[in-house]
Amino acid sequence: MSSARSNMKRQSVQEREEAILRLMLTLPRSSIANIRRKMASLLKVDIVGLLPDEVSLLIFSYLPWPSLLSCSLVNWRWRALANDPCLWRWLCKKYKWEWRENHMVAPNQLLGGEDDDEGMGEDEEDVMVEQMLLEDSGFSSMVVDSPSNPQTARSVSLSQFGAPAPLTQAGLSSSVDYKLLFRTHVQLENRFRQKKYTLRTLQSRGSPNGHTNTIYCLQLYTYPDTSRQVLFTGSRDRTIREWDISTGTVIRVLKGRHEGSVLSICARNGLLASGGSDGRVVVWDLHIGHPLSILRDHVDSVLCVRFDDTRLVTCSKDRTIRTYTLPTFDAHLVLDDHRAAVNAVSISDDLIVSGSGDRSMKLWDATNGELLQSHENHHGRGLAAIDFSPPYVLSGSSDKHMKLMDLSSGLGWCTSPEPDPEGNTGPAPILNRQPCEACGGMPPLPKVPAHQPTHSDLVRSVALNDSFVVSGSYDHTVKIWERDSGKLLADLKDGHTGRIFCVGFDHAKIVSCGEDQRICVWDFSDGIDTSFLKF
Repeated sequence: MSSARSNMKRQSVQEREEAILRLMLTLPRSSIANIRRKMASLLKVDIVGLLPDEVSLLIFSYLPWPSLLSCSLVNWRWRALANDPCLWRWLCKKYKWEWRENHMVAPNQLLGGEDDDEGMGEDEEDVMVEQMLLEDSGFSSMVVDSPSNPQTARSVSLSQFGAPAPLTQAGLSSSVDYKLLFRTHVQLENRFRQKKYTLRTLQSRGSPNGHTNTIYCLQLYTYPDTSRQVLFTGSRDRTIREWDISTGTVIRVLKGRHEGSVLSICARNGLLASGGSDGRVVVWDLHIGHPLSILRDHVDSVLCVRFDDTRLVTCSKDRTIRTYTLPTFDAHLVLDDHRAAVNAVSISDDLIVSGSGDRSMKLWDATNGELLQSHENHHGRGLAAIDFSPPYVLSGSSDKHMKLMDLSSGLGWCTSPEPDPEGNTGPAPILNRQPCEACGGMPPLPKVPAHQPTHSDLVRSVALNDSFVVSGSYDHTVKIWERDSGKLLADLKDGHTGRIFCVGFDHAKIVSCGEDQRICVWDFSDGIDTSFLKF
């Protein structure tokens, strides 16, 4: 046997191939099939596994997250690469999902007349006359926790290639579990899509320490120094209340400065601005609970107030938009191009978007007041609500419909099945169709039902983020829509018994208020630990 092996070694590769072939020809077909099966693994080469960590992680950085989960099931080497923290930090950054700064230890995953709406101006007519998502538990079931294994991938610097950079000792603690952060957000998004929530009310009519009249406005707010989240509400009873969302108790009441209903509020960086039917804008210091400034420039009800880091923007039933510079609150601009009450404004960077009862939506330069775009007859009737996340503008209207528009292209969708004044018809899923990161091809358009339920009355409040649109209406319902397609995902009907005046939401919950004096919290995080999420 040893002499035969020695003879084989002295032969050339070609001679050995011919000898083996002659030997295999003497075997029955079944034996040749067995040899072929045994040799199959020898013919497979794990190219990615053989590459240096830096190159392998660069390749993995181009994969969408479902593909990363699939890769983690291939073998030990691929699992170590797919679980590398730098990849999941990169994905969290892409979706703008952040870890709560003071929560650095990764937790275990657990669980006019009484009927008037003062916060709305009249229409001009009245003045003149899946993607693909896994199941809620699917993410966890696809992830195999890595056991103790010496073969682990290193977090390496790939920033020079445009790929994820590793965690640094000077940055966030290594206890930040970015994969847990990503998984939790995916689970919450899945809850929104599947309408899995727990409904509770912070107050209803007659609740002790609550508002004593219609609640017009609300906002979720997170204190930057403590990361504690609260809810502010403004009411016809002329007060602003701060609520502890987890306990449902009132923390404090801001009052004594408005002589009419509080119609709009906006909190940011330790300040809260409130606009009222008395024409006043009051700026409160949240640390001391007292006003810093009271602005009396509007001559009619202030319908909406909004902050950014450098300016305050207000709009009014007097048909004007006013801006003030921070931190002095000096008057800056007066924008008066609308022909009816300006019901809503929103600001982002140096851009202001406004919606009016004259049915128009306008885009302004916040630095010099230049009118950049004017969309006349944006809706069939006056605009009641606006939200702005560049380049997208979301609007709700007295015509009972919503419209989402990409300002850079003019594309978007509308909930109306009939052509609107600008010629757009029902849900048109044409937003955010980016080429596939893996193959470069365009994804197919999602299918949207031709006739899906819409609001049956005025759409009073709208809000959007990167995934969803939320709307509240006079028809007593809150609805959740897919942002990129306009597809209706959930119809929340069991919370209010009257008209809804304001909605807000974050990654875990929706809050709403209205004329029934209820504050409803639609909690999608039941059983999921969200204490480490930054809202």
